[in-house]
Amino acid sequence: MSWSWRFETATGEPADPGDLATAEFSAQGDAESWLGEFWRELAEAGVAQVRLFEDGREVYGPMSLAAQED
Repeated sequence: MSWSWRFETATGEPADPGDLATAEFSAQGDAESWLGEFWRELAEAGVAQVRLFEDGREVYGPMSLAAQED
């Protein structure tokens, strides 16, 4: 299995994550851990939301990268 992220603008158009573009991951947890580490940088690069795919099948999304206020 391979897991990958699709990076999007707030309107669902493709977004360019710049140097943070990633290859595929071998496990869902690896993909999610990577996103947990880099979501702020992705948001700063103009990525507003992401979708997670397993072997081309959407698992979930869109998931916003907007910081949540407490």
